[in-house]
Amino acid sequence: MDLDAEFKLDDDLCYLNHAAVAPWPLRSMQAVERFARENAMRGAAHYPRWMEVENTLRENLARLINAPSPRDIALVKSTSEALSFVAYGLHWEPGDEIVISDQEFPSNRIVWESLADQGVTVRVVSLDGDDCEDDLIDAFNNNTRLLAISSVQYGTGLRMNLDKLGAACKAAKVLFCVDAIQSLGALPLDVEKSQIDFTMADGHKWLLGPEGLGVFYVRPALRESLKLHEFGWHMIANRGDYRQTTWQVAPDATRFECGSPNTMGAHAFQASTELLLEIGIDKVEALVLNRVELLERELNKIQGIEILSSRDRQRQSGILTFRVAHQDSQALYRDLMSRNVICASRGGGARFSPHCYTPDAVIHTAVERLAECIS
Repeated sequence: MDLDAEFKLDDDLCYLNHAAVAPWPLRSMQAVERFARENAMRGAAHYPRWMEVENTLRENLARLINAPSPRDIALVKSTSEALSFVAYGLHWEPGDEIVISDQEFPSNRIVWESLADQGVTVRVVSLDGDDCEDDLIDAFNNNTRLLAISSVQYGTGLRMNLDKLGAACKAAKVLFCVDAIQSLGALPLDVEKSQIDFTMADGHKWLLGPEGLGVFYVRPALRESLKLHEFGWHMIANRGDYRQTTWQVAPDATRFECGSPNTMGAHAFQASTELLLEIGIDKVEALVLNRVELLERELNKIQGIEILSSRDRQRQSGILTFRVAHQDSQALYRDLMSRNVICASRGGGARFSPHCYTPDAVIHTAVERLAECIS
């Protein structure tokens, strides 16, 4: 596959910010252009075909996470919305505890802290130890109801051993919730193998899709256990019968979709997930990690660079965070951005995040521009 043909970024741009917002592949842009043209010229004349696109998107997402069925896939507005569905869908008792890490993005912390008025305690565990999974598991006690963890930490890209955590959760009868936004689309995720109960991710990072549309998975056996707080025409069984006066909640994951679908977003997202599946997620992972290794080698040639991300291959992801001795990281970030090195300031340093298609030349140029910043 010619990945260069799918990504048409400006020549002067070094785009290393997929952990924030990713550029779309060409096919996603074209899908939206076709949708917009059809909508402008024909309105909703072909609405059933739009729904076929959405169904294909569900199938693609189910394949990417190895869900039992596309019926287990809900299309949501954001990771935060899906996390809230879990937090406010479960029944809590005073004294219940939730275990999280000290490196979570605010979305995977605030939602659990908001349960304090229900008597729920959040136990925060440091990931700085030699075996952070053991440290998380050791925090379990008789009151622990749920472990909420990111598959990859947004600040430094630390990759978690989900298989180990999932097995421990099952043994301890603790629910396992995985925020997969920093891995899905770049690294394999298997909800069955890792025994994940809930997982969610926005489409606009490694999945190469649009903002405003993401995926939410609930283990089928647990679906009924989540109380619903959003209601509308779309989340009921037989939703095409508008005259029914009695209704039941949809038996599948569409119960979490209360209103009209994001049809334009679905066209872009379907095309993006199609590309990732064509490449193959194992190949995507290998390409991403190879680019991160190249970045690390090049950065290590610059005096004063300190790599903040793990150098353990099993811990690596698409994120590489670093800082420069005696230099303000925010100022460095602003300088890099002014030189068209698109990155982020996270985790105490500058964060680079290439994807599988990122050319080696972009990485070399970005490091050259970094060297100019600190010379």
